[in-house]
Amino acid sequence: MNYFIKRVLEIIPVLFIISFIVFVLVFVAGDPVALLLPEDAPEEAVETLRTSLGLDDPFYVQYGRYVVNMLQGDFGDSFRYGQDAMSLVLERLPATLELAIASILVAIMIAIPLGIWSSTKKNSSIDLVATGAAVLGKAMPNFWLGIMLILLFSVTLDMLPVSGRGSFSHLILPAITLGTGIAAEMTRLIRSSMLETLSQDYIRTAKSKGLRTGIVVYKHAFRNTLVPVVTIIALQTSTLIGGTLITETVFAWPGIGQLLIQAVNTRDMAIVQACVMVIAFFVIVMNLIADLLYQVLDPRIRYK
Repeated sequence: MNYFIKRVLEIIPVLFIISFIVFVLVFVAGDPVALLLPEDAPEEAVETLRTSLGLDDPFYVQYGRYVVNMLQGDFGDSFRYGQDAMSLVLERLPATLELAIASILVAIMIAIPLGIWSSTKKNSSIDLVATGAAVLGKAMPNFWLGIMLILLFSVTLDMLPVSGRGSFSHLILPAITLGTGIAAEMTRLIRSSMLETLSQDYIRTAKSKGLRTGIVVYKHAFRNTLVPVVTIIALQTSTLIGGTLITETVFAWPGIGQLLIQAVNTRDMAIVQACVMVIAFFVIVMNLIADLLYQVLDPRIRYK
């Protein structure tokens, strides 16, 4: 409990540091007034709008006002949508979470059996095929795989929808696109961890007692490989919250990634700031959850 409270308190300064970095980047990105008014707008109108937005104040005044508003959950209004920026981000968050969770499930269903199978058949043809598939899956860019899946299953076979979000069928292609790369990385990690665990003395002792191979592999060996697996799942899940930009764009998936890309292209800085803070929060929380799960999976791990 003390460790949990300590980690939760550490979130506050981290978020403040991230907010400062984001604000500085937005501050030096350019004058947003230039985007809100036409190029031939009179100088008086430009100065009036800049004053009304508080952009003529010193940097520290603007940042202080930004922090005060942020603590109240106010990141300003999107000039493109004319709505509160954070509410727009939260509207898109369920779609991104849905895609991230589906992608992780696809990765787990592929990586765990393939990694275990590969480790128990070391240096066999099965191991070579599994390792080669993992390398290939990691090397393929997500956007290329997504386009290929669209051409095959949507255009050629007409089995699945091309884009959008609505039914379960809309989720299949983007989840496979994202899950393949994660599965490749997880497969290699599970294989290496299993090979190390299977060479331990207690595994040989379990085998010498006459235990079935399945019990030795899944109950004794695989359980002790879960710590690195949980680590990569937590890291990949948090990364997917903000790392689905290209995939969401390819499949027109209405999540945070697509919203962030559009905001960057139009320099809608209120949306950019809100998206970055939400993504940062999820990354921190997922890392905290992973640290807490370590003690459940391995009682030898203790935090102070």
